Order: sequence, then structure tokens, then C-alpha cells
Amino acid sequence: MFPKRASRYDLVIVGMGSAGTVAAEFAAEHLQLRVAAVERARIGGDCLWTGCIPSKTLLSAAAAVHAARPVSAVDEREIDVESAWRRIAAVQGEIAATDDDPTRFRRMGVELIEGDAVVTGPHEVTVGDRILRSRFILICTGSSPAVPPIDGIADVEILTSETLFTLDRPPQSMLVLGGGPIGCEVAQALVRLGVEVTVVEMADRLLARDEPTHAARLLEALRSEGVDVRLGRTARRVARSGDDVIVTLDGDEVIQARGLFVAAGRVPNSTGLGLTDVGVEVRAKRVVVDDRSRTAVRSIYVVGDANDRPDFTHVAAYDGALAVRDMFFPGRGRAPVVVPWCTFTDPEVAHVGLTEAEAVARHGTRSVEAHRQDLRHSDRARTDGTTNGEIAIITVKGRIVGGHAICPHAGELIHELALAIHARMRLTDLARMIHVYPTLSTGIGQLAAEQSYRTARRYRWLARAGRLGR
Repeated sequence: MFPKRASRYDLVIVGMGSAGTVAAEFAAEHLQLRVAAVERARIGGDCLWTGCIPSKTLLSAAAAVHAARPVSAVDEREIDVESAWRRIAAVQGEIAATDDDPTRFRRMGVELIEGDAVVTGPHEVTVGDRILRSRFILICTGSSPAVPPIDGIADVEILTSETLFTLDRPPQSMLVLGGGPIGCEVAQALVRLGVEVTVVEMADRLLARDEPTHAARLLEALRSEGVDVRLGRTARRVARSGDDVIVTLDGDEVIQARGLFVAAGRVPNSTGLGLTDVGVEVRAKRVVVDDRSRTAVRSIYVVGDANDRPDFTHVAAYDGALAVRDMFFPGRGRAPVVVPWCTFTDPEVAHVGLTEAEAVARHGTRSVEAHRQDLRHSDRARTDGTTNGEIAIITVKGRIVGGHAICPHAGELIHELALAIHARMRLTDLARMIHVYPTLSTGIGQLAAEQSYRTARRYRWLARAGRLGR
């Protein structure tokens, strides 16, 4: 038997998804380090192939169909659903041939290695017959769709985010298990493309981590478009009957559909990597890291869905670059705790920081204020005919601790509030900024101005006294 070949690097990256590609470019292109990257499938990871890119492309196609309905009689039988799926493949192909092209990374100096990686030491990764020795190891293996333990589900062909976009077209009807971001986005996109959609959610609301009033508004929007949403219901059994899937809910209610899409969360891809064998701590499949993304083995870092940070593409990419900075530069690269996110339904639902209830639980009722503007008072929303929404800013003793929006382009708007929280700004600080008119973000300026007016009202006697003294 031939001995395994050993190679030496500054950094070995396991997984070339959102985190791995950013880290590889930073380390190889900008720092001129010797980098090897191990990937067992395709470069681009979940975001490109099964997550953000295909889902947002699908939403875009569905929005175009939905926008045409008010001005034309759209026959559901005439919707070219296959073209939406072809466009998904085209967008993926364009990104795969440019930003995520393996040749691009090789030109940077990254050595790409195909196969399954196992960490065999604090500074060692084994891939097949090769041993990769490195100063540091960065694990970015992502996550996979979770399948709940429902009786009979293992015997039925289900759809997840990993398989939905490999179809030529979706089934004629779909039962969606899960009312989180993925479930809501897919449900709305499909119903706009003429698919009959039922959503079953165990909780008594959608979007469990978002502002409750905004989740309620989204529920109204989905139901108004024809999505049958069942809240507070649990799937007990799953079975196949001919071409249909039969799902029995609690109370023995039966729902029948051509397809079953499972959106019940995600499971970190942390098993089979040999991490615990070298001293890395793993709890409930999530790798334990400090605020610098380091594991208990200080030469091994873990970023992305495999650790206990929020499971978002933008978090994984940011933390990937930050981990490289922490490895090779003096000082510490602590991951920020302020993380904005957005559910890309129509309207979008964006969130950063604390909800009102979370702020009250942490700081008490007397310290917390919720400043809200309904879009009915937004001139931009009026001109666009999109007045069903709201902007909410949560403050504790005047300091901004939470920002929430349900409106078109909420994912763009939320960054101003994320920066305000990060900079520990007060709401009155935003009143010193001039917001472009008419925009939806004008509402943020108006909420801030109202807070300043409240302060001015307390001192209006000074204005009157000054007038009388002149």
C-alpha cells in the first residue's frame, strides 16, 4: 500500500459555499497565502444551487405573473411555468460560469480538491489518499434540509429546497410543511404561478422570529392571494395514494396534494468530518465556537450554518472573511451580533435587533417604546399603490435596539436601522439625516423627526419666552 501524499498550506478550507468562496478569495488573492479548498459537490454551495439564487429567481418570475393580473385576464393554464424553471437554471449557470467558476479560483492560486474531507489533526485534513497540512483549517460545510419525524414520511418522495429546483416544473398542487421564510417564499411564488398551495405550520403564527404584527400582515397577504394557511396544526401521518400525497393532520383532517414540500428548518453538516476525534466540541450537531469563530482547537475555525451563528448566506460570507482576518492578522476579529435578515415575500419582511416583546422582556415596559408608521401615511407607498405595510423602530430609553419593516424592498431599507443599532444611535440621531423624498425610508426620517418634535414640545416654553423677550 502506497503512503499518503502530504502537502503544506497556510489555510485549508472545507466547503466552497458562500463562506468558503469569500474566505478563499480573501486569503489567496488579497493576502497571497497558499490555500487549498476541498469541495465534494459544486462550488457555490446552498446559496447558488438550492437556496437564495433559485428561490429569488423563482420569486421574480412569480412577481411578473402577479403584476400582469390586474391589467389582463391571466389564464392559469397559459402560464409558462417551465420557463420560470429554465430561467432559474440560466441564472445559476451564469453565476457558475463567472463569480463561482472553478477556473477563477485556480487563477487566484487556490488549489481545488474534489472529495470528502476528514479532519485528522489540529493542522491536518485528509482527502482520499492525500494529507493536507496547514497552519489553519476553516470548516464551511453548511447545512441540509431537516425532515421531521412524521409517520410514513420516509416512504414518500418529498421535495425540499435541494430538489424543488431540479424539476422541470412544480406539481399542480403542493402542501408546504413549515411557515418559516423558505415555506412562505415558496408558497407565494407557487400560488402566483397557478399552483394550489396549502401551508401547514405547527406554531400559531408565521415567521416565528419576526415582529408578530408583521407576520400577521404577511398571513393576510398570503391568504388574499389564495394560499390556504393552517396555523397551529401538526402533520401526524404521510402516505402516497396514486399520484398524490396524503397528509393526515391532528384531529384526523386529511389534506391531499400532488407534491409535499418540506420546509421544517435545517440540520448542520457537521457529521463525518472527524471533528470530535480531534477535540472539537459539537452540541446537537452544531459546532461550538467563540465570538471569533474558533473551536476548542484554536487552529480550527468553523463558520456558516455548521456553527451556532444565524443561518444566513450574508452571515456565512462575512464570518468567512472575518475568520481569515483573525487567523493571520494581529488583534481579534469578533463577529458582529447585529444581524439583519429579510424574508423575500411580497411584501418583504425585514428584521434587525429586538422585537418589541423581546425588548420588554429584557429591559422592562417603562423603558421600551415602539415607534410605528403605517404605509398608508407614506407618500411613496401611495404613489406605488403598496400601502399594506409598516415600519417599526424599537427603542430603549431613546436608543434604537430593533428595526422591522414589512413593505416593498424592506431588505434594502433595513440596513439604515442595522447601522443605527450597531453605532448605538438614538432615534433622534436619525432626525439629523435628510432622507430622499419620496422613498419608503422617508418613513424612518418621519419617525425620528416625530421623536425630536416630542422633545421640542417639552421645551416650547423657551420658544415662547424668547419671543416675548425680543
